[in-house]
Amino acid sequence: MLGRIFLILGGLVMAAPAMALTIYKYTDANGVVTYTDKAVRGAQEFVFRERMVERLENQVKLETKKHAAGETLLVRNDLHAPVEVELRLTKLDNVVGAPAQPIRWVLPPRSTIRLATLAPHNADKPLRYTPKLRYALGDPRLQPQAFSYPLPWRGGPFRLTQGANGKYSHFTPKGRYAMDIAMPEGTPIVAARAGMVVSSENRQSGRGNNPSGNYVRILHDDGTMGVYLHLMRGSVLVSEGQRISIGTPLARSGNTGNSTGPHLHFVVQRNMGLALESIPFDFNQPVDGQPNFAIGGD
Repeated sequence: MLGRIFLILGGLVMAAPAMALTIYKYTDANGVVTYTDKAVRGAQEFVFRERMVERLENQVKLETKKHAAGETLLVRNDLHAPVEVELRLTKLDNVVGAPAQPIRWVLPPRSTIRLATLAPHNADKPLRYTPKLRYALGDPRLQPQAFSYPLPWRGGPFRLTQGANGKYSHFTPKGRYAMDIAMPEGTPIVAARAGMVVSSENRQSGRGNNPSGNYVRILHDDGTMGVYLHLMRGSVLVSEGQRISIGTPLARSGNTGNSTGPHLHFVVQRNMGLALESIPFDFNQPVDGQPNFAIGGD
């Protein structure tokens, strides 16, 4: 059955290095599902967008404290991970104390820092300025350490359906070195490396609003992050802020978000400087080798 789900992936051609790619899905008379970049008769349009969408607006916040002397700008990081931030102030009017260049800083997990204190040039007039805050998960100063990842599931063997630099959907900086492994829904997914759970989603059904579907993101000690996507709704077993070890059960595989069929999308990322990007990694055994029970099992 899995062979009928993932077909003709290698022959797809990327139209442009954009953030969206239109694919067409159709089922032939034999029930074989095919994905293609050709608009054939009876096909349904299937638009692939950047998979790694994590909304952090409620967890990384710019706060303004007004006082008699003016205003103090602070950034609060509520995440269980460091965050690199950049604050830029433009359209200044009656402002003293604004930096000439953008302020960059790395906030530790669960912390708040003062970035600037502003005062009015004329105390009888209001301060006016436009702040712009950029941020990215992780500390770009950390360097990845060599690590060979055990397969992050129990059972198999399963099949790699799209690898690094795949033209189907692995062509953006965040997912360039990702791997898609076809597997039945409900396959146990386990941690391939120890670390801290820093974000997750567990409530999405079907394609939903987030291309990642349900997911778990784990921060490793060297600043890299392992991300497990398209998980089954309600199956995530870990919580943000939880420290986990290799083999810790994380969830069950699913078919949520921008997914062509049941599979696990696994990627390793790091902050490259206000931008999360995927980096190359290796599994410690072939994906389609022996069943993987080496790191646990029922």
